Amino acid sequence: MADAEIATTSSNLEGCTLEATEYSFTLSGETRTPLCIFDTVGLNEPKMGVNTFFGAIEEAHRLITSLHHSGGIDLLLFCIRGGRITTTMQPNYRLFFEFLCEKKVPLAFIVTNLENEDVMEHWWERNKRTFWEYGIQSVAHACITAAPARTTTLVGRRAESQTALQNMLHDALSFPSAPYVRDIRSWFTSMVDMIWSFLMKGLPVSVRRRDLSKRLQARCALSRDEAQRLADMLARQ
Repeated sequence: MADAEIATTSSNLEGCTLEATEYSFTLSGETRTPLCIFDTVGLNEPKMGVNTFFGAIEEAHRLITSLHHSGGIDLLLFCIRGGRITTTMQPNYRLFFEFLCEKKVPLAFIVTNLENEDVMEHWWERNKRTFWEYGIQSVAHACITAAPARTTTLVGRRAESQTALQNMLHDALSFPSAPYVRDIRSWFTSMVDMIWSFLMKGLPVSVRRRDLSKRLQARCALSRDEAQRLADMLARQ
């Protein structure tokens, strides 16, 4: 998208903390205000303990605060690997689209790792019905490869991918609408609720309530009463 090497990439990320990195750049041919993109990892099906849950909610709080202070959200970009539609796709869709953005922010898919397709767009044609069956909706998509351009074939595929991404962003952001902004406390409560249900089933209620309340106070700037109310609410689920 940026037409430059601005992000560190890795195939070893464990998606469990919602850690987010902010990038800013301008699309080719654009003279308007640069795009501000928050690159997050999603939540994988985990074998999680209390500490990982706390890490997830701490990072969620940082992410939501950053989004709020940056003026809100205009578009969600949901990245998946082609050929690997996993069971975590629907929970991640619900986490960001339904809970974080209350279905009020358009969502676009970016499907990666498609360098071995004869025509990258054909992957979407074969698989789009699966998204419908999961109840997942999007306003746009781009089928791409991000593989290093070490061969002549991949040079062409990389250029094609960049064009597809930039066209998708131009189209998705061309409709005038106000960025989605929500009260930080309300945002955070919804996010913790979803992370809780996704990561914490099976842990003793007494442990969850006590530790969660203390950590919310210490790391997420909630008052004692706010933290206790949220912990009690989640423990009843």
